[in-house]
Amino acid sequence: MTAATTIIDAVRIAASAADRVKANDIVAFDVTDLLAFTEVMMIASASNERQVLAIAEEVEKDLHLKARLSPRSREGLTEGQWILLDYGDFVIHVMHQESRDYYGLERLWRDQPTIDLELEHPEES
Repeated sequence: MTAATTIIDAVRIAASAADRVKANDIVAFDVTDLLAFTEVMMIASASNERQVLAIAEEVEKDLHLKARLSPRSREGLTEGQWILLDYGDFVIHVMHQESRDYYGLERLWRDQPTIDLELEHPEES
C-alpha cells in the first residue's frame, strides 16, 4: 500500500516551503507499510538553529495557507536542533545538520520507497 495522494500533495507543499528557505537534503519516505501511526516521514536539515526554526515556520505557514492543515503537535521549538511537526498522516522533521548526522533517521527508513517531492531546485550533492 502507498501513501494517499492528498498526503503526498501536502508533503510536497512542505518540501517546497523548506526548499524555498534553503533547507538541505530534503527527502520523504513512504512508511505506510512500516508504521501504523503515519504514512510519510519527511526530513530536511539546516546548518544553524535559526535556519532550522525558519524552515519549520515556513513549512507550517504554507501547510496552513495552502492546505488548511495545522500540526497536531510541535516539538523542539525552543532548542532549534530537531523540530518535529506531527500532522497525523505525515511527520516533518527539520533538523540541525549535526543532529541529523548523529541520529541518522534515514537508516530507519532506507528500505522504504522515497517520494518524488517535485522540487523546482533540488539540491545538487
